[in-house]
Amino acid sequence: MSGTVHLVGAGPGDPDLLTLRAARLLGEADVVVHDGLVDPRILALSAAQLVSVAKARSRHTMTQEAINALLVAEARAGRRVVRLKGGDPFIFGRGGEEVEACRAAGVPVEVVPGISAALGCAAEALLPLTHRDAASAVSFVAGQCKGLSEQNWAGLAGRGRTLVIYMGVATAAAIADKLMMDGVAPAMPVVVLEKGGRPDFRALRTLLADLGGMVARERVVSPAIIVVGQVAARADADDRLRSLARRAEALA
Repeated sequence: MSGTVHLVGAGPGDPDLLTLRAARLLGEADVVVHDGLVDPRILALSAAQLVSVAKARSRHTMTQEAINALLVAEARAGRRVVRLKGGDPFIFGRGGEEVEACRAAGVPVEVVPGISAALGCAAEALLPLTHRDAASAVSFVAGQCKGLSEQNWAGLAGRGRTLVIYMGVATAAAIADKLMMDGVAPAMPVVVLEKGGRPDFRALRTLLADLGGMVARERVVSPAIIVVGQVAARADADDRLRSLARRAEALA
């Protein structure tokens, strides 16, 4: 008898941000196939067999095709499978591909949404992605992709708009250059939200022109998202450009 594959969103990190359904499924699962960025505190909620399919830039422990095949094989063996993803399965989580693979194989599949990284991290930093006085539109883009300079981001950032960039740490300097070339003001506020939902969470603010420099100076690492727009000025964040200016004044 075939089991079921549940694609479950783990949220940005904090176990308290799991949905009740996600927590229940973790407790009932036979096997949990999880991303590398899922917080260990969440994995500890399950007594199931844990299988890591961690992905890093240019280094994958398992291809997406192999992950799809693993989910199908485990379900066909009658096991209750949780495919656990950081954030939400359908926002840059390749959940759509895994759903398609299960459906093509005739394996029952369900999706349990999670609090996305954008929503969870922004809330932690008290950053409103929309605001009546600052932004009436929000866009999500992936910063780690082929042909970044050829991507069409026209109209996604600027006055009255918020741009949220996933997977942009390694390409932060190129992202800033691209946005400025597309007409976004170099003085546009930017916030980097690092390790949301975790004890070492950081919210770092600077200006768009300094984005790449700040990421390098502060040694920002994944998981992190970048928020570009006037709303970034409203975040509860460390103003790293101001801090840099103060240090320079002290050394002068």
